[in-house]
Amino acid sequence: MYKKLIENLKIDFNKTIEYLKSELGSLQVGRANPSLIENIKVNCYNQELPIKQLAAINAPEPRSIIIKPWDKEIIRNIELAIRDSKLGLNPVTEEEFIRVNIPALNEERRKELAKIVQEKTEECRISVRRGRGDVWDQIQAMEQAKEISEDEKFKAKDELQKVVDEYNKKIEDVSKKKEEDIMTI
Repeated sequence: MYKKLIENLKIDFNKTIEYLKSELGSLQVGRANPSLIENIKVNCYNQELPIKQLAAINAPEPRSIIIKPWDKEIIRNIELAIRDSKLGLNPVTEEEFIRVNIPALNEERRKELAKIVQEKTEECRISVRRGRGDVWDQIQAMEQAKEISEDEKFKAKDELQKVVDEYNKKIEDVSKKKEEDIMTI
């Protein structure tokens, strides 16, 4: 009975890890990566759309991203959106595409980014702890309602802790990898 709760918790934890990956993917690490700009909102067609829905994005070189809009009329809108984003990037329009050169990171910016990684990681850890607390409360309520025995409650607690430890390790691995990317010159 409690296994369903733990399975649902795993689904939530997977979403948490995906959230962390997407948040960390948008951090500039000194190398060109399309995920850095693909979710920047562009004001066009009377709405705001992410660049990835308006253009092909690729990184042909380690320090540049090329954006080829499918509609050449919105090239200026995309350039403005990138310029207005808080990423500190300077797009250059070249006829039918936009080139975004990625500046090398200085030591101060690297430390800033590492701190942001730690903040995002801690948000995810808090989410995991909150999920564990909610499920544990439900398991205790099940025992109070005599739906499970005391032995099952403690077995559930052990299983719950194993799942939490597993996902905390995954979160830590994602975080460490991103920090290594940031600190690599």
